[in-house]
Amino acid sequence: MTRTDTDPTQQTADDAATPSAAIDSVVVPDEAPALEPAGPKRIAVIVAHPDDAEFLCAGTVARWADEGHHITFVLLTSGDKGSSDPAVTPEQLVATREAEQRDACDVLGVEDLIFLRHPDTTLVPDLDLRREITRVIRQVQPDVVICQDPTVRFVAQSYINHPDHRAAGEATLDAIYPAARDGMTFPELLAEGLEPHKVREVYLGGAKEPDVWVDITATLPKKLGSLRRHASQMGDWDPEETIRQWAKEEADQHPGNGEYVEGYKYFKLD
Repeated sequence: MTRTDTDPTQQTADDAATPSAAIDSVVVPDEAPALEPAGPKRIAVIVAHPDDAEFLCAGTVARWADEGHHITFVLLTSGDKGSSDPAVTPEQLVATREAEQRDACDVLGVEDLIFLRHPDTTLVPDLDLRREITRVIRQVQPDVVICQDPTVRFVAQSYINHPDHRAAGEATLDAIYPAARDGMTFPELLAEGLEPHKVREVYLGGAKEPDVWVDITATLPKKLGSLRRHASQMGDWDPEETIRQWAKEEADQHPGNGEYVEGYKYFKLD
């Protein structure tokens, strides 16, 4: 796993001939199979903090990596406020959490990791952030993006969603469409040599109204292993019982998708 701030290695001709089994959880009626490009896909996971992706979609990511797809993680912050220890400085926390994220990516098979290093807890989905994410999308050129659902403000009576999660999701969706696609949006990116790019598929993780479920039964151990790499956040808590329960409950509520699943709101863009 490599940290990169530039466009990762492009797909080779041999890769393009390899059958893809990654995006197999969706059947779009009347969709012509020829419209779906063959071969491994480029998948970008764009989230607010270290450990967000591990909670959100690590089982899916591990599965897709095992199937031969190229995964890039994009972290908008490095979680520099994510500690209650008064002896830890934000700079120390950044170093710790970035190292933990690298280790977690190694567990999952993520090939590239980009840190944008915005301050934690203060993300705003403004034009500057949209431009920055648009730049990354045009560099990475993903076929598929997983991001956070910006419509989730709270869950039941027990959880208020972090404002960074909502901001990250909103800015990412706005970057996907229309900014990354349209050349006249942010013309300064064209001046940088970054041509427009169209994302084909979008998965909202932790979605308020999921409509697609990915079977992660085989890769649940990797999800758990990746979460345990975030030791500064897990502390003495072992996530296994809770994570298994969440994935099993999701599967039970939507039978026929596997013993353990991760759910998403799915978009196949024109």
